Amino acid sequence: MRPCSTVMHLLRRCMRGCGRHSRSRSRMPRRLRQPVSYIKLIFKSLYFNSLTNSEVVLDCILEPVFWMVEVVTRWFGMVFVFLVVALTSSVVFIAYFCLLPLVLQTYSPGRMMWHIGYGHWNLVMIVFHYYKATKTPPGYPPKMKNDVPFVSFCKKCVIPKPARSHHCGICKTCILKMDHHCPWLNNCVGHYNHRYFFSFCLYLTLGCMYCSISGRNLFIDAYNAIDQFRHLEAEKRGVPVTGIGLLIGVVPSEGVAGKLVQEVSQPPYTYRDRMFHKSVIYMWVLTSTVAVALGALTLWHAVLITRGETSIERHINNKEVKRWARHGKVYRNPFSYGKLNNWKVFFGVEKRSHWLTRVLLPSGHTAYGDGLTWDIYPLKKDMMPV
Repeated sequence: MRPCSTVMHLLRRCMRGCGRHSRSRSRMPRRLRQPVSYIKLIFKSLYFNSLTNSEVVLDCILEPVFWMVEVVTRWFGMVFVFLVVALTSSVVFIAYFCLLPLVLQTYSPGRMMWHIGYGHWNLVMIVFHYYKATKTPPGYPPKMKNDVPFVSFCKKCVIPKPARSHHCGICKTCILKMDHHCPWLNNCVGHYNHRYFFSFCLYLTLGCMYCSISGRNLFIDAYNAIDQFRHLEAEKRGVPVTGIGLLIGVVPSEGVAGKLVQEVSQPPYTYRDRMFHKSVIYMWVLTSTVAVALGALTLWHAVLITRGETSIERHINNKEVKRWARHGKVYRNPFSYGKLNNWKVFFGVEKRSHWLTRVLLPSGHTAYGDGLTWDIYPLKKDMMPV
């Protein structure tokens, strides 16, 4: 520690000398004062106390990178929201104007009612939960003096932080039971909109899986139709044929000419048919890709909900497990009520009918609790007799 402290001391004296020399030469412009003072503050934090370690130094070095990510996410938040709305609307447009007429003409009444009923229910759930997730505030700690117990103090907001609260650098405030900042919502996921976020991911995954599975045969037919049309076009133009090292030409042979005469009676491949097939391929590729990617994210959040923790708390709990293990102890999450009870608390289920009215149907009920205090005692108790 002595060589390190000596080097820090010399660097500090050098900065002081440079600062005095620069002030004596000329006065710094106003635009540069704040960035320079911020850089000095970061440098001074390296030798602020004896608790400095490699992680603190690395965080200080990567601070400009974090700042850039926060700025980009903040400014492009509306762009991400527009992309979600545009891509979802394009799939809905194709379903209504391309696939629905086909369903009405070819499917049996029972199968037709299933597709229409399930499709519209899934669409309503997606739109409702996405709107609520973007418009519902995640929850903020009180900034006035109060009697709410707190576990730490936010140095950026300069307010006490209750349990499970964390500071969001993009929103510039502390969030109750913060999970993460979602750029696709342009909003933080916290105590009051966590359920809306997870439900949106869940129903969007189910909708994409539904489109991918039910549209598989249509995708194969559309792909084969486009591929067959390309071959027909190539035969009509004449395909270059190579003999023994020589290019014979692009004039169709007699066999190909005979085929062309037979194909005159076939219906033409119109622009409308081409757009229909390309739309089906676009929808299937998009929904299949989103189903895989978003399905993995939804599954990860389902595991976190089962354990009664958020994305941030997952990293914190992992460190606590290792720290307690070094002392021969077992760490238990104080905010877990048991696997089933964690889902009841998350969805706000208080009786059996709530599984229908609050989970399978759109519901705007508030989250369980106020996000400031957490009852950590009934870990084994069934809080809600469901």
